[in-house]
Amino acid sequence: MRIVSLLPAATEIVCAIGARDDLVGISHECDWPRDVAGLPALTRARLHPPPRFAAIDAAVRALVREAAAIYEVDDAALEAAAPDVVITQDLCEVCAVARGDVERALCKLTSRDVRMVSLSPLRLADVWDDVERVGAALGRAAAATSTRRELEARVAALARRPATRPKVLTIEWIAPVMIGGTWMPELVDLAGGEAMVTRAGDHAPTLSLDELATLRPDCVVVKPCGFTLAQTLGELDAIRAGLPLDTWRCPVWLADGSAFFNRPGPRLVESLALLIAALDGEARPPDLVRLP
Repeated sequence: MRIVSLLPAATEIVCAIGARDDLVGISHECDWPRDVAGLPALTRARLHPPPRFAAIDAAVRALVREAAAIYEVDDAALEAAAPDVVITQDLCEVCAVARGDVERALCKLTSRDVRMVSLSPLRLADVWDDVERVGAALGRAAAATSTRRELEARVAALARRPATRPKVLTIEWIAPVMIGGTWMPELVDLAGGEAMVTRAGDHAPTLSLDELATLRPDCVVVKPCGFTLAQTLGELDAIRAGLPLDTWRCPVWLADGSAFFNRPGPRLVESLALLIAALDGEARPPDLVRLP
């Protein structure tokens, strides 16, 4: 079976259930496991703003106003890959190529019929369901079920139920500030905290500086979507300007939002471990550092 994954999380799922050798194409953002790096990239971004929070937000909003796609599929490369299955998503058009664009690209293929699997998880259970959905589509149902059970067991082993729960604010973008939603409140709960602002399954809301100043978190985790920890550390001025740090006076941790937290795949387990480390006040470079 020839597999194309146009979503980083899906690529991780494919590899987790043992189908790495069947991958014939990935998205330009797929980077884990490391050995997928040499596979053909079948998508590309249509914007290349400076790597700054505000500039990226402005560029994305401009494309949205123009009803233009943020990413595009390389039709010729997709044709050359000759896939049997293409895995994509319809959760967020800012995070990966849109499902409609994938459907249009598949309609242009002349080589074969292709099955499309689209993922749109909002909660942890949805992510684990997607592991089994991908496994079923790839003829690896048993491996997928085993992988799901392993992931759920690892989460259960990490989960904590303290008598007192600290209030935790997770942030997935700066300028504007967006609060972590979807599965993040569940991860906070499993880590022994109480998520602020959002509930499980919610989409990420945007809060102003004045609204943020009314909150009293015990711990803040900043993990910008699509940003590595090194990129986030390069935006310290924007983070300090965008957050009411003097009002909060609590630990603010910076994490890799590209590899962890925002990617709905197997590494949400590692994300939970990082969240627990933040609540315990334990630095774990290079994946977690306290705001200097």
